[in-house]
Amino acid sequence: MKGSDVTTSPLNRRAFLGRTALTGLGVALAGSVDTLFRPQVAAAVPGTAPGYGPLVPDPNKILSLPAGFSYTVVSRSGETLLDDGSPVPSDPDANGVFANGNGATIVTNHEVGSNEPFGVPVVDGLTYDPGARGGTTTATVGPNGARQGQYVSVAGTVNNCAGGITPWGTWLTCEETEARAGSNGFTRDHGYVFEVAPASQAANVGKSPIPLKFLGRYAHEAVAVDPATSAIYLTEDASNPNGLYYRWTPPQGFVGGPGALHALAQSAGGDTAGSLQAMKCLSGGTHVPDLSRATEPGVRYTVQWVDVPDRDAKSTSVRKQFTNDQVTRSRKLEGQWWGDGGVYFVASFARTSDGSVAEHDGQVWFYNPATETVELKTLFGVNPDPAVDTGNYDGPDNITVSPHGGMILAEDGEGISHLIGVTEEGQPFPIARNELNDSEFCGPAFSADGKTLYANIQTPGLVLAITGPWRRAAGGSVFGS
Repeated sequence: MKGSDVTTSPLNRRAFLGRTALTGLGVALAGSVDTLFRPQVAAAVPGTAPGYGPLVPDPNKILSLPAGFSYTVVSRSGETLLDDGSPVPSDPDANGVFANGNGATIVTNHEVGSNEPFGVPVVDGLTYDPGARGGTTTATVGPNGARQGQYVSVAGTVNNCAGGITPWGTWLTCEETEARAGSNGFTRDHGYVFEVAPASQAANVGKSPIPLKFLGRYAHEAVAVDPATSAIYLTEDASNPNGLYYRWTPPQGFVGGPGALHALAQSAGGDTAGSLQAMKCLSGGTHVPDLSRATEPGVRYTVQWVDVPDRDAKSTSVRKQFTNDQVTRSRKLEGQWWGDGGVYFVASFARTSDGSVAEHDGQVWFYNPATETVELKTLFGVNPDPAVDTGNYDGPDNITVSPHGGMILAEDGEGISHLIGVTEEGQPFPIARNELNDSEFCGPAFSADGKTLYANIQTPGLVLAITGPWRRAAGGSVFGS
């Protein structure tokens, strides 16, 4: 993801590589031993090399994949045309992928703020703020990713970064901003979540532009929905101070389903329906001020939830309404995905200069609502040289839990960018490498049948469909069967 507009200055990880004792890659996942794996250690164990083998250089210099895998370019920003003849918007980010016969429907966020070359077209009945240029488009594709059509599904939003799929088959798209009406030509306040139906463009008219204000106004990143309770978990990508992890609990009697969130948002008192709370972590009864404090996989904290005083941030940003002893903060809270009865969520990196208490190049946490705990499952130590491809990775961002086991992370760090697979035993391996440039990968998500992985290269704006022998990979992965 691009940095949040509430961050005062960009942070170059390379400026900090010499200041940390934690180097290399540390990984562990559910079901694995809580050990810090490093590339040189994992490579020394016979028969444990994970993945599908080395990446084969792409003669078209777009995407290198293991032998037997191939890709299709679904769309290119500025070149591919929408159904109305407009160019596909810039900066594709997170994807929601839904079953559609033998193919799929892909709802794609466009992280357009103000000056990107191709904005999301304004469409009557689908536009929240005609002064804003972000939003989502929806593409239908065949079984191998061949594009059949694409249309605007919500417009007039800002920096649509990540989001999440609901249990009732819709897409929640998130604005990563705190911009107010009157800035940058905006006519309405921004920083909300919107719900998009994948069924058709008509299904969204008058509905997708409804802001779900009860989920708060801040620099949203991603959401995950508990299918049993309809509770919604939300990440915040912000700094000065660092962002928070949130939970929205629906009001009594609420039943999640198609149209339920829109109806709640438009009901009397809908702007503050349910309860929005921020996470506070405890270690043995001692407050944990920042998630970067955890430096080894297996660390587990007890969670409490603290009510947000003013979720619409009328005068003060939500994260600034708390003192540091009231909540637990984290730098660069990014993607998340519901799986295994809880939420996997990502902290992309941390540096002491940004207020973090320790440094890393990525954490994956698991929140268990049954036990009210968070556990550090995956740890990336600071990458000593992001410009070389030596099995060190940095800056995980979007995440998906594979329908076959394990997970996939989209790398958004310095230097070379990868799609990274992680086995259930905690071993990382490259699935794809960006050969175009150093732009981030975004939006990994599998088709319902598990045969196609969709992912984006944000710049120059490619949506890609990756197919191949998704199966049990070397090193204990269970991608495929």
